[in-house]
Amino acid sequence: MTREVEILLVEDNPGDARLIAELLKDGPVEHRLQHVSDGVEALAYLRRHADYAQSRRPDLILLDLNLPRKDGRELLAEIKNDDTLKRIPVVVLTTSQAEDDIYKAYNLYANCYITKPVDLDQFTRVIKSIEDFWLTIVKLPAK
Repeated sequence: MTREVEILLVEDNPGDARLIAELLKDGPVEHRLQHVSDGVEALAYLRRHADYAQSRRPDLILLDLNLPRKDGRELLAEIKNDDTLKRIPVVVLTTSQAEDDIYKAYNLYANCYITKPVDLDQFTRVIKSIEDFWLTIVKLPAK
């Protein structure tokens, strides 16, 4: 991909958000990572409301499920039911290993479901795998 990739990270854990940003920072793909901490803020960003009027449409969304105000399941449903947003790939990146969450995420048209490992080395491998697959192998839709 020759253009800068826009990534929206929807994550309420500041430590995980910092770690993801750090791991993506030195990657091979030129990107901009935007971070919001809950589903309400994510929708404002995606719909360019209020403080996000100048936001760029993301090429990829990394979505935690367990969020304050509007959880990731609700946000995923709204994204995939919105004709202007539904083609943005959504990678669910969460601590939940519950079969019900996995099933529900795919029923809501998540593009993939990844459980966050607690081990730092494994977490690093997961983020690098996301980067390798979604930012170098996959052809993302043009704006």
